[in-house]
Amino acid sequence: MLIPVVLAAALMNAAIVAASAVSAILIADDLGPALAGLPNTAGVLGTAAGAVLVGRWTSRASRAQALKMGYGVGVAGGALTVLAAVGAPVALLFAGMFLLGAGNAASLLSRYAAADVAPAAKRSQAMSTVVWASTLGAAGGPFLMAPSQSAASSVGLPAIAGPFLLALAAVFSALIASTYIRRTKATDAPQGPTATSRRPVLLAAGVMIVGQLVMVSVMTAVPVHTHLHHDGLGVLGVMLSAHTLGMFALSPLTGWLIDRFGSRVVMLAGLTGLLAAAVLVTRAGLVFTPALFLLGYAWNLCYLSGSAQLGATALESRVESAIWGVSALATATSPWLFTLGGFPILAAVALVLAVPLVVLVLRQRERIVITC
Repeated sequence: MLIPVVLAAALMNAAIVAASAVSAILIADDLGPALAGLPNTAGVLGTAAGAVLVGRWTSRASRAQALKMGYGVGVAGGALTVLAAVGAPVALLFAGMFLLGAGNAASLLSRYAAADVAPAAKRSQAMSTVVWASTLGAAGGPFLMAPSQSAASSVGLPAIAGPFLLALAAVFSALIASTYIRRTKATDAPQGPTATSRRPVLLAAGVMIVGQLVMVSVMTAVPVHTHLHHDGLGVLGVMLSAHTLGMFALSPLTGWLIDRFGSRVVMLAGLTGLLAAAVLVTRAGLVFTPALFLLGYAWNLCYLSGSAQLGATALESRVESAIWGVSALATATSPWLFTLGGFPILAAVALVLAVPLVVLVLRQRERIVITC
């Protein structure tokens, strides 16, 4: 059944959204605005480390057991963030966000659990459904933050503790939902056409990593861009909403495309979309926000088609860890590159990274057609 997998993923995403937003505020008040990004950095690093651990647990036990352990670690992280919010040493916040990141890794890798229980012809659609569930968590979590603050205040706790309590409740609910996930081993999942060849699998991993790098690099610079052009938060909100819709809303369509036309075709479409979006964001005006939507959907195409190509290989957790490690690198370097040359230099980076992969994907197709 997909329901427990999807429900757990949506709840975990809501927990991450709630905790990430208020952790920056808590640190800004305690240690200063310059350090406000550190808790989220801890969360990203926790996701990278958690992906490796969940992968190892999957190999030793089962996919379902590994996901439960990952969500359990996330519950511990949520509890630490609550303690930090009510007056415990602020160091607990960093530890809590790191452990919540490990829970987030379980949520991300749960798309393969969905594929395990789906018919072979619909594995990609099952994975896309889990990714789409992230939209529900990302959209629903923020709306509950204000009520959670009021609830915390009503029982004598600091108002800022409310969203952390919300995150704890959400990740605990994700843990409960994960107990209903069917027990399967990673090696029990149907093997994709790349199971006998390492090169296509590495190519798929490269597509996923480059998609993440280009997307995060551009989007990290967008708030700086709007600030320099004196645009208000309302304009920025529209841009971010358009991008988020591109990332998640069309996931079911992507899954259908992969099952219908194959992962290589969709990878090529994703890489082409990345290049087009990177070029379009260099132009001001009406095309900017649609370009951010295209960037989000191009990432979705790369992420899901690469996941389908990986199948049930041992690289699943390693690739996920690399993706989040790249996110940390892109987040740190993008503003610096943007100050040097604006979006054109980020577009140049995208070209350098994506064009060789386009060539490799085309050559891989040609090789398969010739030898068949």
